[in-house]
Amino acid sequence: MDLGFETIGNATLICFDRGPLLVTDPWTHGSAYFGSWIHQHQIPAEQMAHIQAAKYVWLSHGHPDHLSMESLEHLRHADILLPDHVGERIHRELRAAGFRTWILKDGLWVSLSDRVRVMCCANIFQDAVLLVDLGGEVLIANANDAGDRGAGHLVQNCVGRFKRSFLTALVAFGDADMIHMFDEDGKQIPPPNAERGPLQPGILGILDHYGITSYVPFATLHQYQRKDSLWTNAQVTRPEDMRARDASEEQRILPAYLSYDARKDEWKPIAPPAVQVVPKDPKDFGDDWEEPLHLGDLEKITAYFRRFEHFRGFLGFVEFRVGGRTHRIDIAPEYPRGVRFETPRGSLMTCVEWQIFDDLMIGNFTKTTLVGDWKTKNTMGMYPDFNPFLTKFGDNGGAHTAAELRAYFAEYQRRGFTAFDDRADSRELERALEPYLA
Repeated sequence: MDLGFETIGNATLICFDRGPLLVTDPWTHGSAYFGSWIHQHQIPAEQMAHIQAAKYVWLSHGHPDHLSMESLEHLRHADILLPDHVGERIHRELRAAGFRTWILKDGLWVSLSDRVRVMCCANIFQDAVLLVDLGGEVLIANANDAGDRGAGHLVQNCVGRFKRSFLTALVAFGDADMIHMFDEDGKQIPPPNAERGPLQPGILGILDHYGITSYVPFATLHQYQRKDSLWTNAQVTRPEDMRARDASEEQRILPAYLSYDARKDEWKPIAPPAVQVVPKDPKDFGDDWEEPLHLGDLEKITAYFRRFEHFRGFLGFVEFRVGGRTHRIDIAPEYPRGVRFETPRGSLMTCVEWQIFDDLMIGNFTKTTLVGDWKTKNTMGMYPDFNPFLTKFGDNGGAHTAAELRAYFAEYQRRGFTAFDDRADSRELERALEPYLA
């Protein structure tokens, strides 16, 4: 292809300028989340060759379906482009592993060739949006999992300058987050959109809001293979769930996998074979549900959780049920609420030692129980006071204390790409962050 792009895999965009130039979030090899996630469809040999020939790789954030170390081993020739995440964890760790990494400053166009340039915008959740300009006429807004955390006005300001625009972003029923949750009576909490209402109206609303021409399904094209997470396949979003419902939508909601020729302004579908799920034993991935904690494990878990000062303002305790035994860690006993994780030791200790607790929850094999006086007994019950402070601001951003959190948010606010809106979840987030905002 002379100038254009392809989409394939879970969240992989391949951009061309006289050949493969840039690939984003290339999860091409192996599974993710301790073997829980696999692709819904194979990556054809042609697109695999394009990915591996790319000169640049952009990584949006650290989740293993976007930053796959096994996949990056096949791309050591490429320059790795990264958002300007506060803390620079991914930059430091990839550099230490021998990769060439470069940080893209927020809001600045960077030329990758004479016809392709990119602009990145990082957000407080340690994710990012990438804008790709193809020849000055086509814009791709790759929002992957990032949502609109303040980059929305940047996207709106850019879109009008292009004849054609595409959005690649997560729109799904909700399984791409922790949904294996229960109340203290043992009743499973229904996941968001459990009724699986149509996604198309929401997609069209997003396109209209930003003035973007077309949407390509993206960042949700996975399924589950572990025997302890297979249940989640009933909740996954598949390409047919986002298919255009009538002729009026056919130029606005495009196929999940496609090849777009920017010179001709034409696209054609890519039809990769489906991946058949073969149920896998958790032991294949180092998880034996009967294995108890080892000597010293509880001390490591306790030290890990007690680093998060924000928890002392609302959370009584955290419990871990491992190998049939329950272990309790008191945080602030005066608060009548806690959370219990029932999980295998192998993945738990990996997450604690590598500070990647999100990976444990998103795999949806860990059973999470809300205990006591939580405001809402739903899958959003731990948001925004628990999840982002633990996984985004702490693990990925390195901000654990109140002073570190204030410095963390002050830097994002200084850049001008942090915003809150009138949605309930956004208002709740602003409430939780208020003690740390300038």
